[in-house]
Amino acid sequence: MVRKGNGEDVNEEPMPVGIHEGEILEDLQRNGLKIIQKRRGFRFCTDSVLLADFCAANPGERVADMGTGSGVIPLLIAARTDSVRIHGFELQTDLADMAQRSVRLNGLEERISIHNCDARQAAGQIGYGQTDLVVTNPPYLQKGDGLVSPDEHSAIARGGSGCPIEEWMQACSKLMRNGGRICTVFPSAQLMRLCDAMRAAGLEPKRLRLVLARPDKEAKLILLEGRKQGRPGLRILPPLITHDGEGGFSPEMRRIYGENSGGPEEHLFPASGSCYNESESKGNGADKPQ
Repeated sequence: MVRKGNGEDVNEEPMPVGIHEGEILEDLQRNGLKIIQKRRGFRFCTDSVLLADFCAANPGERVADMGTGSGVIPLLIAARTDSVRIHGFELQTDLADMAQRSVRLNGLEERISIHNCDARQAAGQIGYGQTDLVVTNPPYLQKGDGLVSPDEHSAIARGGSGCPIEEWMQACSKLMRNGGRICTVFPSAQLMRLCDAMRAAGLEPKRLRLVLARPDKEAKLILLEGRKQGRPGLRILPPLITHDGEGGFSPEMRRIYGENSGGPEEHLFPASGSCYNESESKGNGADKPQ
């Protein structure tokens, strides 16, 4: 069963070998690529789609995705950029297995490798200072930040991995060559915590973009690029507005999701939404997205 862009399950082809019970195959509408996802529980978010676009990987770069989850970011980067070599790192064994099966399903084994390990072990897996670009949608909840997701995979991905953001950024830095880039998505309310962690790891914030639902709304997300051993100086880009006045996707979101996307009713990933929701941050007013 394949889930099409309108969210409808269509029995157009037999279930491919490698799809387990409780999983579904979804069409990424990018070069014929598909991704295996869980029907319920942990699923990738729109945040990952925005990050894959923001990072703008260049042909020939060596890329690492820290906390790859289902492997959606490596798949999207591979679809958009030729000749990149991508390593995805995922702590949770079943998610790493699911990501690897998606890679095999799409015939991308020569371009994408999935590693089942702690982020802090990543450099030991592929080498120190060898990566041109690190992309990461890191754990963002701190202990005591509020409600914990009842889904174990989501809880770990959002803050239960035991790796604080400071150590996460150190792990990213160890992978990167001097002058290499890191691109991340994070709750806007925690921007300064992210910048502090990046700078402590030798990663200078260089390019910032706020993500707003509409021009009159406050940002809940930020997209941030840094450079290893970069000089101080931050460019603040025009905001990314996700929706128009009628509730449909903005022109830029249509570009990001693909020109054939009809809007929220027909967008690529019908079950996706932002990972950062208000209920998860209750209990700590300083970190609560507004």
